[in-house]
Amino acid sequence: MDSNPVLYKLITDRIATSPQQRITFAEYMDMVLYHPEHGYYSSNAVKLGFEGGDFFTSVHLGDDFGELLAEQFFQMWEILGKPVKFSLVEMGAGQGLLASYILKYCQQHYPDFFAVLEYLIVEKSPSLRQEQQQRLQDFPVRWCSLEEIPSNSITGCFFSNELVDALPVHQFILEAGEVQEIYVTTGDVGDKEDKGDKGDKEESLPTPVPAFVEVTGELSNPRLAEYFDLVEIDFSQNGYTDGYRSEINLAALDWLSIVTDRLQRGYVLTIDYGYPASRYYNPRRSQGTLKCYYHHRHHDNPYVNIGKQDITAHVDFTALERWGDRCGLDKVGFTQQGLFLMALGLGSRIAALSYQEQSISQLLRRRESLHELINPLGLGGFGVLVQSKGLKEKELSQPLKGLTVPE
Repeated sequence: MDSNPVLYKLITDRIATSPQQRITFAEYMDMVLYHPEHGYYSSNAVKLGFEGGDFFTSVHLGDDFGELLAEQFFQMWEILGKPVKFSLVEMGAGQGLLASYILKYCQQHYPDFFAVLEYLIVEKSPSLRQEQQQRLQDFPVRWCSLEEIPSNSITGCFFSNELVDALPVHQFILEAGEVQEIYVTTGDVGDKEDKGDKGDKEESLPTPVPAFVEVTGELSNPRLAEYFDLVEIDFSQNGYTDGYRSEINLAALDWLSIVTDRLQRGYVLTIDYGYPASRYYNPRRSQGTLKCYYHHRHHDNPYVNIGKQDITAHVDFTALERWGDRCGLDKVGFTQQGLFLMALGLGSRIAALSYQEQSISQLLRRRESLHELINPLGLGGFGVLVQSKGLKEKELSQPLKGLTVPE
């Protein structure tokens, strides 16, 4: 097991000092991913991209994804009446590649827009922030936390690409028809041996080593039950059987509340993999959506490779839509990434590929990358949710290009 022993010890200590010697899975996931020193995203453990990475995103397929997003941001600026300051707030900016593609494209193609553009990055990971700062040193970019942004101060767009799926989730299971929360505690596994002194002739005995074990109990937070009212899921209906388990992402709702508070006028753009609640909590999806990513392989055991692997869960877009409505956001539209990018001009880019401008091998690689962005079974099937706040009726009536039917 490739685990961080310091983080492993910190988690077992947290469990030992917690009530009933257990923590919620959300607490566990928060520690393994975001512990300030030893978490996956806080240390140098996180690896992105094709070469030796744990996973790749749309950004790693070239600059097209960022350039097409820039087209959408430019139109948003136009719809808002070309304000003298337009803020783009990227939350979870990875290696800074997306920011570099967006800024470079705006600088080259929309200099008036670039001149009024304020680019903010919200990044928890110190190692990724350092990489971003090095890559973006030639651009006017500012780093901050969401908490540092004043209320009602942003005119522009908050956006994220594969952020919400990495927020800590609570896990639950149905037992005797009741929703029970899944907690993490420790048990003993005899996988070490105490050899004793060399002269000791007694048979060596195994020394118990703490291992993470799941136990169930009552819900830790009344908001968990309220969540199902929000998304209108009733587990007493036929089809749900004992042993059914899944996730609840309260952190996503908290995140959206903060974003809404900071936005005065403009948009929230969320791109991620996920489903509407009716599909997310389908009785046939009986083991939830939690996945772990380690060296481009995925599995479903979050209790190995502590601090060295990514842990994700799909996004419940119904929850984001309805919670956003309660917070004061208007739903502008929801679509798939493939359709979104085609509407922004990806189809024209594919059609314009020419043998004259590059070698056949380069052409084929580029074509493969562009098609990967719209593959409905992969990145193209990601959800794209656009919400807005503070727009006038005339502004709301102007359709966003990415949400129109692709030509």
